[in-house]
Amino acid sequence: MSAVLEARAITKRFPGVIALREVSFDLRPGEIHALCGENGAGKSTLIKLLSGLHPHGSYEGELLLDNHSVQFRSIADAQRHGIAVIYQELALIPELSIAENLFLGCEPRRGLLIDWEKLYTDARIILARVGLELSPETPVGQLGVGQQQLVEIAKALGKKTRILILDEPTAALAEREVEILLALLRDLRARGIACIYISHKLDEVFAVADRITVLRDGATISTHPTATTSKTRVIRDMVGREIKDLFPRTVPPVGDVLLRVDHISAAASPSAPARLHDLSFTVRAGEVLGIGGLMGAGRTELIMHIFGAWGLRLNGQVMIAGRALPAATPVEALAAGLAVVSEDRKRYGLVLDRDIGFNLSLSSLLRLRRGLLVDEEAEVRANQKFFSSLRVKAPSLETVVGTLSGGNQQKVVIGKALMTGPRVVFLDEPTRGIDVGAKLEVYELINRLTAEGRAVVLVSSELPELMGMSDRILMLHEGGLGGEFTRAEATPEKLLAAALGRRLAAA
Repeated sequence: MSAVLEARAITKRFPGVIALREVSFDLRPGEIHALCGENGAGKSTLIKLLSGLHPHGSYEGELLLDNHSVQFRSIADAQRHGIAVIYQELALIPELSIAENLFLGCEPRRGLLIDWEKLYTDARIILARVGLELSPETPVGQLGVGQQQLVEIAKALGKKTRILILDEPTAALAEREVEILLALLRDLRARGIACIYISHKLDEVFAVADRITVLRDGATISTHPTATTSKTRVIRDMVGREIKDLFPRTVPPVGDVLLRVDHISAAASPSAPARLHDLSFTVRAGEVLGIGGLMGAGRTELIMHIFGAWGLRLNGQVMIAGRALPAATPVEALAAGLAVVSEDRKRYGLVLDRDIGFNLSLSSLLRLRRGLLVDEEAEVRANQKFFSSLRVKAPSLETVVGTLSGGNQQKVVIGKALMTGPRVVFLDEPTRGIDVGAKLEVYELINRLTAEGRAVVLVSSELPELMGMSDRILMLHEGGLGGEFTRAEATPEKLLAAALGRRLAAA
């Protein structure tokens, strides 16, 4: 079958870096073609080139559309040829309605005025194509992330898109929303729309893709029909080595209780109802406590409340290594030995326009003082230590964080937390949006932290990760405890039932 879109021997250079080396890739009509690779492998560069963001003349090689050479000069040029990209960071305006977002810049008009009746009628037709039964007058800001993702796809389909490129579309979606999105992609395939699907989640890739192409270090490593390959082979192609254990948890002897939470209840504000209800648990030195639950169950609120960054304490107490930690501020929590790696690294974890060194030491400046001033030599030594030990892939500490891949940004966020010298480390979705190789490095780091006698609290929405890396697991349900399980007791069925507030009947 001939390709609808093809890249031939593409080489893309940036100052001091070759991002793509003789990369070839083809997309067939009505195909879902997954593009996999580690962070920094060249996936984003390739899709920016296919979508016109990197214009013709800025790279070597050739692009073909329907077997004819094309030269995209801009994003608009690629869109005129039927190519649309949906990025992980959605390009929607929250204050505008769904209909206004769908037709932004190309609103139907009656004379000089917008034809609102036609705008809403056309919007309903487009929304129906993606299964959204919403009023087109609804402000986008009132929608959940999953619904916004579908609006973004509807927006692309409204432009008569023939080729849809999706970059990590499920990174922030709940399991049910993921199922809806994958079902929609299958429907688009049946209608003849070709899709390039980029994801680190191999379960999704194998569930939806017809073929899989792997990039590594800017080069094409392999292309296989999904039916004739395996996750093991794809992972090996991605990282360049055989990986026998995706969750290499080594359990050291546990020590004293480092974190004790007794009957915590909390609300978002004095006038709000309780969001967390009577939660109690402990975490010991050398232990990984996993915390799971459905989206909205209160996972992030719990750890951010303990850290002093969310909500009002209604009752209960927190103790660190036997000492009470009242409803604290983050500064007091850091001083007591708590550190948090936030789930949203770009919003809460990093200053994207500053360099690696600035970000690494940002939470440790009080520890690095000499008198009233920061000891710059000590700061550089500490930064270099974590830069090296975490194997951040960057030329130097002066590299701007915003230019790093997602996996390397995550390493900087983790390094910033560890530089504070914590006894207890909260990791909130630490592997979201990063590749298999970077995930393994996070898991190895968790093993290192527990081997050093620290306690780790791992919040994750991925059940295999919770089961593979946790020694005990708490499942939250609507702000309360849905169930607690040892590593041996935990099964996907039990964990999901607890997240839903139910108990499985005994066999």
